[in-house]
Amino acid sequence: MDVMHIGLVALLCAMTAVIANMSAAVFHDGIRPMLPQVAEGNMTRRDAGSTAFGLSIGFVVSVGISFTLSTGLLNPWLLFLPTDVLGVMIGSRVLAGLAGGLWGILVVTSLTAVNTLFTGLPIDALGALAELGTPVMSAFALFPLLAIFYQYGWRAGVVAAIVIIISRLLVIKYTAIYPEPIQILIGMVMLVGAAIRKDLTDRKNGISPPDMSGMHSLFDERTKRIVKNLPFLAITGALIAAVTNAGILAGSEVSTYTLGEVYKQTDPVAQDAAMNRVALSEFMRGLAFLPLIATTALTTGIYGVVGMSFVFVAGYLAPSIPVAAILGAIIICAEVFLLRRISGFLEQFPSIRNSSDNIRNSMNTLMEFALLIGGVLAVMKMGSTTGFTIFVILYYLNEVMGRPILKIAAPAVAAILTGVILNVLYVLGLFAI
Repeated sequence: MDVMHIGLVALLCAMTAVIANMSAAVFHDGIRPMLPQVAEGNMTRRDAGSTAFGLSIGFVVSVGISFTLSTGLLNPWLLFLPTDVLGVMIGSRVLAGLAGGLWGILVVTSLTAVNTLFTGLPIDALGALAELGTPVMSAFALFPLLAIFYQYGWRAGVVAAIVIIISRLLVIKYTAIYPEPIQILIGMVMLVGAAIRKDLTDRKNGISPPDMSGMHSLFDERTKRIVKNLPFLAITGALIAAVTNAGILAGSEVSTYTLGEVYKQTDPVAQDAAMNRVALSEFMRGLAFLPLIATTALTTGIYGVVGMSFVFVAGYLAPSIPVAAILGAIIICAEVFLLRRISGFLEQFPSIRNSSDNIRNSMNTLMEFALLIGGVLAVMKMGSTTGFTIFVILYYLNEVMGRPILKIAAPAVAAILTGVILNVLYVLGLFAI
């Protein structure tokens, strides 16, 4: 990474630490309910920082570090969870910004050393880790289908599955486009359509949505608080989109591994097409998490560092870093000004909120499943059945120990450790390539 990239990451981490210090935005949803108490003086920064550290450290060590080591790309868990802790814990806004900036520089500069270490090993563990992302896109494209199974039962799920399979086969046979975006589109149309139809039917039968009138004054107060902090949020959104566009930051778990493969392609046309797929997946994830993010923001007055995650889409698709920065700022502003309207729409269709919960569960389930398969592919490439044996032992050791490593990150961690163990065995003469 050049000086400009290091500077961008340092500025971004400094800014996220500052807005956490201001109680304007954090990345970890679990920290948001604490910040109004900190701002009102009902909770000390020391206590809040300790709690934030406890909530975040597992994600940083498991998801953040493992995803970066296996893709070579920075990710929000590695960058923003520590700046959440620094911003909440440190009393001075200036010192919080300096600490955040130093964290960004440390992370970026250490990547080269780690990459050099792994690529110098006799068994190419780092190259094999690219296999982790192989099943991710295909699995992610099935999240609307799994959500239909969860929400409407197996009969509706089977019908939806038949429609999706037929659409996939027709797209492959008669077009040159990738089938996964079409699967997502068709699945989402069926899921949201079914949710709206159910609510309209309930209304005809005299079943009204829950009365939220008592919460409106609270929502208005929280919205004003977010709008007051909008200049800082917009700057953060601009920096996120810029760093993403620079090719050094990946968005969510659904795009991290696929994005790593996109940047390895040498054909510009194929790379653009693949990047469009990544952007579409990130956009769909943003839609799925929109009800949760909007509701949490309105009830706490604390926004998310990445907003509704659409800033990543701008970063993926923008033609240059300056354009990405402008789009990122505009997107965050638009999200904030639309918060109350989004909330009003969701109040009218409670089944869409239920669908959102099922979508998130589906995404998590499918990502865990896909990364497990990807982990198996990676270790088989490293060390055939010996690698697989070590991987299984490590994976289920985590399970019986109560999952100290989060389930979504366990395959990546187990694959990385398998690569290290295989190299040690090779040096000892106990394993041959």
